[in-house]
Amino acid sequence: MAPPACASGDVEACFQRSLADGTRAAPVAAIEALLGVIERSGAQTMHGLQDELCEGRKALVEFCEQRPACLGGRTELGVSSGCELFLRHVTRTFLEFGDFSECRDEILRRGRAFAAHATNARDDIAGHASSFLRDGSRVLVHGRSRVVQATLKAAAKSGVSLEAVVVNGADDCGACVAQELREEGITTRIIADAAVAREMEVIDVVLVGAEAVAENGGVVNKVGTLTVACCARAMRRPLYVAAESYKFARAFPLGQRDLPNADVDYTPPDFIELLFTDLGVLTPAAVSDELIRLYQ
Repeated sequence: MAPPACASGDVEACFQRSLADGTRAAPVAAIEALLGVIERSGAQTMHGLQDELCEGRKALVEFCEQRPACLGGRTELGVSSGCELFLRHVTRTFLEFGDFSECRDEILRRGRAFAAHATNARDDIAGHASSFLRDGSRVLVHGRSRVVQATLKAAAKSGVSLEAVVVNGADDCGACVAQELREEGITTRIIADAAVAREMEVIDVVLVGAEAVAENGGVVNKVGTLTVACCARAMRRPLYVAAESYKFARAFPLGQRDLPNADVDYTPPDFIELLFTDLGVLTPAAVSDELIRLYQ
């Protein structure tokens, strides 16, 4: 589906319209909103356009900080990292062209390609994860991650028989996830968040998403992820993270108090077996190398 037109000049309104159809991740909606800034820009120089994009990024991050409900309770970290990567992508184009008109056209072309790649990232991740989900596996799922759900659905469509054990907390989002997986024909069982340790001994794989991936390969995700990771480590069960590369953030939390709010927690890289990304299957240690490549 094509991104909505942003005729108003209001980057926040464009962002909200992109989110409204329910299929786009917030960072992708933010990237599309920045594309709208370029399309509407009256700037006559590269410096002027870059200033407008930086202002647009700042406005989007502040909007998400002030209205967390628009992100479904998630933090602004993914939006911030997605915008930053997009701006870096644009900056590379500035360096390659002397003529502003040609540069602007190329920025739009590359920007649309960047947004399309971000939109298709879930399918790439599902492909990379498929060999790690064996027939008959019990997969414990925590949080409402679109990419995790896409991965499980793709495995089921390829003929892999799975049982999804979905953690349900006070917000009842686990029940919503379970219903969506059942609609795809996946055998699903709901457990209370307090029962994670009790259930872990019958689990084969833990699969979670991420709101952001830190420089050291640790992840910021829905609160309770660290608890799940501790249980998985104690019982020697592999914990895999499925995350799009636009969530790779130049951030390095030293502890839980460094996070934006109490709805998320930080899981250190020592608890993570592998990360399934659109760049491939990565160890936590490889994330810093990928960040350098993405931002260079």
